[in-house]
Amino acid sequence: MADINFFAGFRIAVLVPCYNEERTIADVVRGFRSALPQAEIYVYDNNSKDGTVGAARAAGAVVRTETLQGKGNVVRRMFADIDADIYVMVDGDNTYHAPSAPMLIKKLTDDQLDMVVGARVDQEQAAYRPGHRFGNKMLTGFVAKLFGERFKDILSGYRVFSRRYVKSFPALAKGFETETELTVHALELRMPVAELPTPYGARPEGSASKLNTYRDGIRILLQILRLFREERPLQFFLFWFAVLVVASLAVGTPIVVEFLRTGLVPRLPTAVLATGVMLLAFLSLMSGLILDTVTRGRRELRRIAYLAVPATGDPQGQAKR
Repeated sequence: MADINFFAGFRIAVLVPCYNEERTIADVVRGFRSALPQAEIYVYDNNSKDGTVGAARAAGAVVRTETLQGKGNVVRRMFADIDADIYVMVDGDNTYHAPSAPMLIKKLTDDQLDMVVGARVDQEQAAYRPGHRFGNKMLTGFVAKLFGERFKDILSGYRVFSRRYVKSFPALAKGFETETELTVHALELRMPVAELPTPYGARPEGSASKLNTYRDGIRILLQILRLFREERPLQFFLFWFAVLVVASLAVGTPIVVEFLRTGLVPRLPTAVLATGVMLLAFLSLMSGLILDTVTRGRRELRRIAYLAVPATGDPQGQAKR
């Protein structure tokens, strides 16, 4: 366990996005108040229909509201509103281990990192539903193949960020796909990151997960594909170039062979189709080449915005800023 006095020079904000967590939010606030007594704890309510706001306020949190529904919208608002040196983001369902927060922060500051992910290690079978477990492994593996293998739990809601990460993050996602966006942002800018195992508990009785295994799983998968198209356009369009070339050759090769043998084109519509598909293939290739140049420029601008914010250094240096 890290010495909490080490963080005395840092402004630490604990950010808790919340929707209908009346049964758990007070325990979350008290847990992080105990683990990080110097931190300011912000609960952002997302149109809860129960007593979440009152319970959070009674526990001592600063409560604010985001009316646009969806966790991604809440993350965008939190990152825009709160100014701190270190940000701890955690869900309000009391499944994440508050005493691990100093360890995650110490890792961030000691190694001058920009994001540390608390990888979930379930303490009991009920903590991690089989569908969620399988989906997380599949989506994490997919991200690793497309963007690089640096994380084993890309969907964890327990993360610690540096200020320069938060203030350079575009936050375009609307829902639970925000964790994927957080991960890919770090991977594409090649930020220094780490992942540490943290205990993960079951929800208390009467508290239900807001994550739908199939609906949100599909949305996260589509988000990964969207990010791949936006961040790696050349590879994305090269794939479609190859598919279209193979389709065109499969359709057009017999016609070319027949033409070379007899000098005739017996199936003109098929020949036109093969030609059109080949043109689409090269159009896809050109799109990939052009968009790759555009993406490189966008990535450079994001990198400049990221570097414009000072790194999380020693506490004394932060205190002087």
